[in-house]
Amino acid sequence: MKYLRNEKGFALLFVLILAAIALVMTLGMLFMVGRGSFVSGQQKRYRSAVEASRGGVEAMLQMIASRNGSSLFPNMSINNAANLAMKMDNTTDLWGMAVDKSITINPGVPSTYDMSVDLVTYTAYTKIVDTVAGNSGADEGLLKSGVVSTGSGEVMVQSIPYLYTIEVLAQSNANATERSKFSVLYQY
Repeated sequence: MKYLRNEKGFALLFVLILAAIALVMTLGMLFMVGRGSFVSGQQKRYRSAVEASRGGVEAMLQMIASRNGSSLFPNMSINNAANLAMKMDNTTDLWGMAVDKSITINPGVPSTYDMSVDLVTYTAYTKIVDTVAGNSGADEGLLKSGVVSTGSGEVMVQSIPYLYTIEVLAQSNANATERSKFSVLYQY
């Protein structure tokens, strides 16, 4: 009975329990701070990859707008200019079997993308995967003449010859896991 009512060492045990709780809380806070830094670094790298993808989109849109299939920039390379010109000027069903219609872009295989743009630390790979005829056909015989006279109530439809579906993959030159992928619908 004498040993059960003895309070010697109770303060030591209490301090050890409080120290263990403080240690767990400190380790938890250090883990959260370290994890926050890791996530913020990942977000920074992803945002850089997204901006590189946007650069690849802009390069492809300028390529389509120029309609010549030639390189506009010194850091741009086109894999097959004839295929790219065919993709820009014909609907998907007229491309033929030799043209890759998949949405997959593999940076190691040049036949899986149409154009690449070197953006110093990133490379953007772009590809037209689908071309659809827009609202304007080859025959525009009744334009501004016909059964309805031109007046203030007439609405003129804007000509859109083609709708393009473009895939863009931007990847870091130093780390292949730093990448972003866009799918863009563009009317020209």
